[in-house]
This record gives sequence, structure tokens and C-alpha cells, in this order.
Amino acid sequence: MLVRIRALCPRCRGFHASARRTHLVGAPHPVSNLRPIIYNDTAPMRSTAATHPYSLTEFEGDTQEYQWKIQRQQLDAYNHAFWADSNSRFQAAKAAVLESLPESCTAEDREFVLSEFYRRWVVQEMPRQKEYDAEWRKQNWKSISLGARLAFDKFAARISHPFSSSKIKNE
Repeated sequence: MLVRIRALCPRCRGFHASARRTHLVGAPHPVSNLRPIIYNDTAPMRSTAATHPYSLTEFEGDTQEYQWKIQRQQLDAYNHAFWADSNSRFQAAKAAVLESLPESCTAEDREFVLSEFYRRWVVQEMPRQKEYDAEWRKQNWKSISLGARLAFDKFAARISHPFSSSKIKNE
């Protein structure tokens, strides 16, 4: 239904004053098989009052927003590193098993050996997977709660100052 409405009214976005922001999804990584997210966040505006290159007031905006952006990128990097390592170790172990088979091995024997390898791999990796899963969930919930707090703060600022500009400055 949404697609049909968009097809009927392709210029509907022109009625909105806000800029359109979308995140892009890249091609799958050859080792981790994850599709990287290319975040399309608005670039922070430089303050003209900054006199030092490392000034805390160099950029406008809330530090919570910067923290949230960094946190979600760290979570993506953690996820990518885990799966790249896991998949490369899996492929190396699988190649070692296949190389150990004699050339006279039948397809049925090969399938049996591979199914045993898969079973042992899952059992072997279960503690590592559980540790990763617990850490990923913890970091993900931190990111979600920080993003929700940030969204609530922005909403509260818009409600408390309905006629001010879209950027509320901390003066």
C-alpha cells in the first residue's frame, strides 16, 4: 500500500521542511557476510567562536548524540569483527577437513564427514557464541536506551520551545 501511495505521489516529500535522511546498506563483506550500514547523519556544523582545534564547543549539538553515533558504530565494528573471525576460522577448519579426505572418497562419505564436522563445530563454538550474544545484547540495549533518551530529549525540547528554531542552542 505504501509503495502505491509513493508511486501516485512521488513529490509528496516536497511538502516537508526537513531534509530527507536515509541510511545506506553496502554490499556483503566477503568474509563476515554482513552488509555494512553507511550512516547518513547530518554533518555537525562548525562553530565560528572556537579558537582551539580541540575545543569542546567546536561543534554544535548535544554530546549524547555524538556518544550514540559512536556507540552504534562501535557495535557494528564489534559485530563485524566477531563474524569475520568466526567465518574465517570456520572456512579454514572446513578446508582442513576436506583436505584430509582421501581422493577415493565417495560423495556419501564426504557428506558424512562434513555433517560430523558441522556438528562438532556447533558444539565447539557454542560457549563463544553465547558470550558474543550476551555482550552484543548488552551493547545493543545500551545503544537503544541512549537513542531513545536522545529522541525523547529532542521531542521534549520541541514541545517546550514550539516556536524556536529547529536547533536549540545551549547558551
